[in-house]
Amino acid sequence: MIFAAGLGTRLKPLTDTLPKALVPVCEKPLIEHVAQKLFAAGIDEAVVNVHYFADKIEAWIGEQEWIATSRDEAEGKMLIEISDERALLLETGGAVLHARRYLQGCGSFLIHNVDILSDCDIRWFAAQVRDEALATLLVSERPTTRFLLFSPETMLLAGWMNTDTGDYHLVDSSVSLEDCKALAFSGIHVMSDRVFDVMEEYLMVKGLPLDESVGTRFPIMNFYMFAAEKYPIYGVLADKLEFIDVGKLDALKPAEDFVRRHEW
Repeated sequence: MIFAAGLGTRLKPLTDTLPKALVPVCEKPLIEHVAQKLFAAGIDEAVVNVHYFADKIEAWIGEQEWIATSRDEAEGKMLIEISDERALLLETGGAVLHARRYLQGCGSFLIHNVDILSDCDIRWFAAQVRDEALATLLVSERPTTRFLLFSPETMLLAGWMNTDTGDYHLVDSSVSLEDCKALAFSGIHVMSDRVFDVMEEYLMVKGLPLDESVGTRFPIMNFYMFAAEKYPIYGVLADKLEFIDVGKLDALKPAEDFVRRHEW
């Protein structure tokens, strides 16, 4: 699943007329860089969520000769289906739950933010996923102010920490902050399709309505903290990961330099 529904406010004025997914880097939109990388790694079916300038993303998908929009024409192409969030921007957790009809039954699925460029070997990352994992998060040692916390021995998700505010949360009250390893999340993760039942449990506990038509809005990190209390959520450390969050205008030049050095 490619997250492509965001408003892209940090990329204004480019996103006054374009969705973030179609912001060009080296004359190709971000969604093309991400989708082609996934396709080259052997992923030939994907779902893309849309909200802001949804029609433009759908039009772009329909114009690509290497992309199929129905199974009848999918041979040798990447099949991309649309999860429609026009009625309500569902955030990252709600987006996954709303796309359940496309993702349920596949065993596991990879999620990739549309504005992330990295040199992560997707096949290598997928090979690190343990059978019992509800989710597996790609993390790295890089500067940030928002960290995820993991048990150093098991790499189980243990909480989060914000170094700007000093706030933190631990999943297990018997674990201290000093016991944890702080790592930066990459926006790339793999979920078991068992996650949907746990998401329904989360909504029930939090008193959120399950709206199967429009969807229910909630962030994935809040869900992960809830789920990690009972289910195994692991981090996988990518050593020396080259990573660019193309969420701001000043990231466009580094992103172009990155793309020129890599071919999928």
